[in-house]
Amino acid sequence: MIQAFKMAMKSISGNKFRAFLTMLGIIIGVMALVILVSLVSGATGTVTDTISSLGSNLLTVTVSDDKGAPVTLDTLDEWMADPQIGLAAPSATATATGKYSSNTKSVTVYGATPAYAPINGQTVLLGRFLTQADVENHTSVCIITEKTAEDMVGYTDCLGEEISLDGRKFTIVGIMKNDDESLTGILTKNSMTAYIPYTTLMRLSSTVSSTITSFSVSAPADGNMTTTEAAMKRLLLERFEDDEDAFSLVSQNMLEDAMSSVTGILTVLLGGIAAISLIVGGIGIMNIMLVTVTERTREIGIRKAIGAGRGVILQQFLLESVVLCMIGCAIGVFLSWVVLRLISVMVASMGVSFSLEWGVVAIAVAFCFAIGVIFGLYPANKAAKLPPIEALHYGG
Repeated sequence: MIQAFKMAMKSISGNKFRAFLTMLGIIIGVMALVILVSLVSGATGTVTDTISSLGSNLLTVTVSDDKGAPVTLDTLDEWMADPQIGLAAPSATATATGKYSSNTKSVTVYGATPAYAPINGQTVLLGRFLTQADVENHTSVCIITEKTAEDMVGYTDCLGEEISLDGRKFTIVGIMKNDDESLTGILTKNSMTAYIPYTTLMRLSSTVSSTITSFSVSAPADGNMTTTEAAMKRLLLERFEDDEDAFSLVSQNMLEDAMSSVTGILTVLLGGIAAISLIVGGIGIMNIMLVTVTERTREIGIRKAIGAGRGVILQQFLLESVVLCMIGCAIGVFLSWVVLRLISVMVASMGVSFSLEWGVVAIAVAFCFAIGVIFGLYPANKAAKLPPIEALHYGG
C-alpha cells in the first residue's frame, strides 16, 4: 500500500499541470458545497438568533368565526384571570391623517390597552403608556414613536402637545423608545405611529368595533408559552363550540420552526447542486485515469511480466484516483475557508459571521473519497485486466 501510494504521488508530481486541471473540477465542487452550505447555515443562525432575541413569550390569536360569541375587552379581562395566561391585548390598526401646526402626515394608529406595551416588549422613553382609565373613559390621549415626534412635532420631548388625528385632537402623554429588541419595535421605529385607547379608536375608525378579531397573549411570569398556548386553545374551543377552524394560534416558536424548515430545504437543494459539480469533477478524474492507463500500458505489461498480480495493478491505479480526489478536496476546503473569512470581514458591519461547517467538510471528504473509488474503479480494472503480452507489445 505504501509503495502504491509513493508511485501514485510520483505519477501526479510528474504531470503537475495536468493533475491540477484534473483536480480543478473536484476543487470547484468542494468549494461550492462547503461555501454554499456554510453561508446558508450562517445566515440561518443569525436569523434564528434574531428571532429568539425578540422573545418567544408572545402568542397571536386570530378569530375567523366567532360563532355568535364575539371576543370583547371584557372577554380578554376574564381570560387574564386564568393563572396559565399572563396578559392579553387586542390588535387593531387604522390609518389616519395626522396634523401638527402646518405638518401633515399619514399616521398608523394602534388601538391599544395597558397590556399592549409589555406584551410586545416595548418601552416608554418619556411620559407614560395608556392606563385602564384611558380605555374606560375613551380619552383623547396618544403615545407616539420618536420618529413621529421628530417628523411631525419637530422634537422628541413634546409631552403635553396636541396633534390632530382625522380632525380629532389628541394630547401626547408618552413617547415610545426606538427598540430593536422586540418585533413590534423594529416594525414601528421608522414609521409614523401613534397608540390610542382601543375604545377611542372604535369611535375614530369605522373599521374597528367592540368585536375583537385579533389579539396577543403572553405567558405569566412564572409560566411558559407551551402551557399558555394550550390554555388559550382550551378557552377558545370552549367559546367556539370545539371548532378549531374558527381561530388560529401563531407563536414566535412557530416562526423559528418554519424558518428552520425552509433553510433546511434550501441547504439540501444547494448541497445537491454542489454535489453535481463534484460528480462532474469525478468524470474528469475517470477521463484522465483512462489516459494514464493508456500512456502506461507498457509499464503495466512489464510489472505483470515480473510477477505483479491483478490486485496490485488495480490497487495502484485506484489509489492514484483516490489521491487525486483527496488532494483536490484538501485544496477546495482550504480555499473555502479563505473565501468564508473574506466574506465574514466584508459583512462584519451587518453583524453576520460565516465559518467553516465541519460537518459539511466531513461530508465533502467522504463524497470525494467515494468519487475517487467509483470513477477510478473502471480505469483501474481496465489496467488490471490487460494481458501482459499485449501490454508489452503496445506501441501507442
